[in-house]
Amino acid sequence: MERFVLDTSVFTNPDVFTQFGETAQVAIENFVSLARRVDARFYMPTSVYEELGKVKELGDLAADFESAVRIRSPRKFNLMIPGEILYAFIEEVRTRIDRGLRIAEELTKIASQAAEQTADSGQLINRLRGRYREALRQGILDSKEDVDVLLLAYELDGTLVSADEGMRKWADKVGIQIVSPRHLRRILSLLEGGRRSVED
Repeated sequence: MERFVLDTSVFTNPDVFTQFGETAQVAIENFVSLARRVDARFYMPTSVYEELGKVKELGDLAADFESAVRIRSPRKFNLMIPGEILYAFIEEVRTRIDRGLRIAEELTKIASQAAEQTADSGQLINRLRGRYREALRQGILDSKEDVDVLLLAYELDGTLVSADEGMRKWADKVGIQIVSPRHLRRILSLLEGGRRSVED
C-alpha cells in the first residue's frame, strides 16, 4: 500500500491546493473525500498538523481530516540516519553561512559609500534581508517541521509530497521517493481507478 507523507504546502500553497478546489477549505474537503476512496495511507507529523491549524482554520473539518490523514511524529530515537547525510548537511550550512557573510560585507561597503550620498538605509537593509534569507534558507531544511516530515517519510519508507525545495532536495539525498504536489490529485485519481478495476 502506498504511503504519502504530506507537508502543509499541499493545503496552503495556492499553486498546489487549487487542484482540489478553489479555496483551501474546499480543497481540504475534496482531498479528504478522495483520500478515503484510494488504496493508500496518508500521514502528517504532529508539528506540521499544528502548523497547518495555525495557517488554515479547519474547524469542523478537523475530524474528517484526522480520519483520512494519520497524525503522528517520527520515532526520532529509533531512527538511524547515515552519518554521510549529517556531514553533507553541516557542509551545506557552513557554505551558506559564508555566502551570507559575503552578502553582508558587500552591502555594508555599499552602505558606507552611500552614507556620503545620503542613500536610503531602509532600502539597503531590506535588500540585505532579502539576499541574506535567500542565501541561508532557500533550498535547505530550516525548521523542525521540515525535519519531522523528512524523518517520517524516511521511517515509513513513504513518498514525500511537498512543494518545499529544501525538503525535496534532502529527501532525494536520503533516498526518499518524491512526487510533485501539483500531480497529487492525478496520482490519487489513478490509484482510485486502479482500486476500482481490482474490485471489479
